[in-house]
Amino acid sequence: MRRPGSRSGVLTFADHPASFLRPGSEPPLLCTSEERADLFAGAGFEECFLATFDECVATLSPQAFLDLLVDTLGVRAIVVGSTFRFGHKRSGDAATMREYCARRGIGFVPVENETDGGERISSTRIRRLVAEGDLAGADRLLGGTGYEIRGSVELGAGRGHGLGFPTANVRPPDKLLPKDGVYSAVARYDGRDRVALVSIGSNPQFGGTRRTVEAWMRDFHQTIYGRELALRDFRYVRDQKLFATVDELIDQMQHDSEVIAFPSYG
Repeated sequence: MRRPGSRSGVLTFADHPASFLRPGSEPPLLCTSEERADLFAGAGFEECFLATFDECVATLSPQAFLDLLVDTLGVRAIVVGSTFRFGHKRSGDAATMREYCARRGIGFVPVENETDGGERISSTRIRRLVAEGDLAGADRLLGGTGYEIRGSVELGAGRGHGLGFPTANVRPPDKLLPKDGVYSAVARYDGRDRVALVSIGSNPQFGGTRRTVEAWMRDFHQTIYGRELALRDFRYVRDQKLFATVDELIDQMQHDSEVIAFPSYG
């Protein structure tokens, strides 16, 4: 339905609407704003309108919201999910939008929900899988993108070098993290993928109190403080645990490093 000379764009919110409507009850984000912008670009969108959900947006009537799209942004065709709700107190729906678009000569396409195993694919369902550590399930529902942690490498306690497993401490992004544990993963740095072990949690062996993300990459010995590292293809290996001795921890890490490999999706 795209017309010659037109540009494709997406409108999204920088924050979850619940953060304004019901502060403290909002679900954690699956993607940061930067990650979403990259995903939209990868999907072929040429414009991204990143709006803040505030009082002005929350009080817009369905008519005013659609007028904003058409008269201010110059929208000439709209694609939404068939269950999409919009406007003050979610009073507008796909039927409202269809009638408006027909009256204004705007193209309108409602898209039906995607399902997996007979159940609707939703952000709530994906969040549950991530929180449970089932990243294979989450990646399947996310399609070709998959769950990713991307962040700057920062200075840590430096214990990994002494243990024989120097790690890159990735600054946790402001998004949902998997449950605490050790995961196999693929780390991407400087355009190259590397097999990795990733520890997510508070490091109970050394009395940690803050959740951290630490990645050990096989056959990697560079110092990359301040550089970005992207982690994907997480697969749960084991729980974090408190070992009787540090030597037992090292033995376990050695075992973990021997069983990881690039994922196979046969």
